[in-house]
Amino acid sequence: MQNLENCPRCGELFVKSLRAVCNKCHKEVEDKFQTVYSFIKKRENRQATMSEVIEGTGVSYEDITHFIKEGRIHLRQFPNLEYPCESCGRGIREGRICGNCKDNIEGGLQSEAREQERAERVKEEEKSRYQTYHSMNNRLK
Repeated sequence: MQNLENCPRCGELFVKSLRAVCNKCHKEVEDKFQTVYSFIKKRENRQATMSEVIEGTGVSYEDITHFIKEGRIHLRQFPNLEYPCESCGRGIREGRICGNCKDNIEGGLQSEAREQERAERVKEEEKSRYQTYHSMNNRLK
């Protein structure tokens, strides 16, 4: 069964199938991609920064970032292009978050795991003390 939805870009009603946007918006996105790709594949533009690509093509920062995240533009060929870390906004060339944010998240997870382990040990110690107390009471009776 086909789903009718509103296009998230323009709001028009369309039949959602393989694409998340209507045909008109898909064509616009493809035209923007071709404009960006044609610009950066020229030898003189391969060292361009993000702001130079935006200025040279007229395509928005968000659209170019989307092309990179989709894997349509490979940054290894374009050394001065970056996109923002999803956590702090610092420029990165791969993944979703920068090294510092990754380290902070991993540190927090490790800290939480250590805290849970400590809480489990304390709970086990209290449980064993309680069991020992009862077993001694049972012997005295």
